Amino acid sequence: MVNKKREMLIPQYMHKFKCIGSSCEDSCCIGWRVQIDKNTYKQYRKCKNKELQGMLGEKVKRNRSSSSKYDYAEIKMNNGNSCPFLTQDKLCKIHSNLGEEYLSITCTQYPRIFNAVNGVLEKCATMSCPEIARLALLNPEVMQFDYIEPDISRKNAFNDKIDTNQSSTENKIEKYFWNLRIFTIEVLQNRDYELWERLIILGMFYEKLSAYIKEENMDETLNLIENYRNNIKNGIFHEYLKEIPSYKNIQMVILKELTNERILKGIENRRYLECFLEFMQGMGYTGKATNEELVKKYEKAYTKYYEPYMKEHEYILENYLVNYVFKNLFPVREREEVFDNYVMLVMHYAMIKMHLIGISAFHKEKFCDEHIVKLIQSFAKTVEHNNIFLEYMYDLLKKDELATMAYMSILIKN
Repeated sequence: MVNKKREMLIPQYMHKFKCIGSSCEDSCCIGWRVQIDKNTYKQYRKCKNKELQGMLGEKVKRNRSSSSKYDYAEIKMNNGNSCPFLTQDKLCKIHSNLGEEYLSITCTQYPRIFNAVNGVLEKCATMSCPEIARLALLNPEVMQFDYIEPDISRKNAFNDKIDTNQSSTENKIEKYFWNLRIFTIEVLQNRDYELWERLIILGMFYEKLSAYIKEENMDETLNLIENYRNNIKNGIFHEYLKEIPSYKNIQMVILKELTNERILKGIENRRYLECFLEFMQGMGYTGKATNEELVKKYEKAYTKYYEPYMKEHEYILENYLVNYVFKNLFPVREREEVFDNYVMLVMHYAMIKMHLIGISAFHKEKFCDEHIVKLIQSFAKTVEHNNIFLEYMYDLLKKDELATMAYMSILIKN
């Protein structure tokens, strides 16, 4: 997985990333609230540039409801939710007139995500950036990671930090973070198994690990990892996984409820709306369509269009999942319990898969990488960056008692 050199750990796609500016299909300056950190806000107040001085005073407002130095102020967006400093060519007036040093941490950093593990900086990126999505998803080789020298000249804000060497982690699962991270990525990249098989194997592992943690038997973690490694290597799971049934009707009901909630709250991202409408049309999704009719169309779309293409391009979803694991410090962040973090990983995968099955039926034989990248990128921008929806999704699964391995298997296997 890792080729160790220096101080900052990155996935190799980051070597190639460069903002494509006005060529970007989904500008990061449209559709989001833009935070301004305290130091940048003070820079703007001292700005003497004649063209921008007035705009900076009018469009950058203090956020007095926040005590964070990173959320000290915000840009007042135009109608259409676009940044007022964005030119007609989709370039930044602040950057072109004042230079990169006048950009806020938010604007300098995006789409990069910074974490720190045991004092080592980690940098990756979110798939909500179209260029990142292409670079990270479309590489047919397994995602690799390098250690490099960090660029200390950039403004960076940490998303999260972990220190497994602290005494406070001695009795917590964080103690085994690196072992779990390496094992998880190892399983996700094991192409001797189909992707749905890899996800179910991980679910079985994290279900067992959760039981160990509740029984205060966490010292068995390394033995559990080694047992699973041996069983995977020896092909023990293949026959068992074949016996797991596929319940597409239950799959559709669960995913429809989650997706409908996203629609009820409104979709502002044009690209995601285009993808969603293609999904709806591909599925023949109308208010009058019964679940039985939808399941039949879902099965046909999967068998005729989605499965034949994805058999040769499964690495795209594999890369998405590996990046998700690395970016989110899986499985010890976001949710308190490791199995709950696995549940959220599966929900992202299942919702993307459901969309793509409908989209493949819409495009039929013309279904291709471009459609997959567009969906994953716009899904990330619409869903992954929406904490309210993610909380709703988690609460719904818990309320309906769906956050179990049995239901996760249903969502994973077609």
